[in-house]
Amino acid sequence: MATRVDKEACREAYNLVRDDNSGICWASFKYDGSMIVPGGHGSDYSEFKQQCTDDVRLFGFVRITTGDAMSKRAKFTLITWIGENVSGLQRAKISTDKTLVKEVIQNFAKEFMVSDPRELEEDYLREELKKAGGANYDAQTQ
Repeated sequence: MATRVDKEACREAYNLVRDDNSGICWASFKYDGSMIVPGGHGSDYSEFKQQCTDDVRLFGFVRITTGDAMSKRAKFTLITWIGENVSGLQRAKISTDKTLVKEVIQNFAKEFMVSDPRELEEDYLREELKKAGGANYDAQTQ
């Protein structure tokens, strides 16, 4: 059966993360049979990491504050998590399913495909987003 996305529900979760006044910094999108649905959201990034277990595949949309001494700004990332114990068939489907998710999650600075929990560390993501962000004025303060 072809994978579908609950676009309305997923868009609502996506917009919560994008809203500067919501306090929500992440939303996850999981599989419910052949449907991708919101899997949760929250203000503590460690809650998102707890969902990324060895036996699941999911998508995450995460807000991370980056910047330098001159300016701070919110950057967004799309994370595709594939646990170590996910079957080969499910692994193969994830790239086509991600295309469906990107119909809802359209604005992000960097995308990550992750199966190693160390790559979910917030500092690692922040550094990668900072590199992708262009000018870095921190060097002027040293």
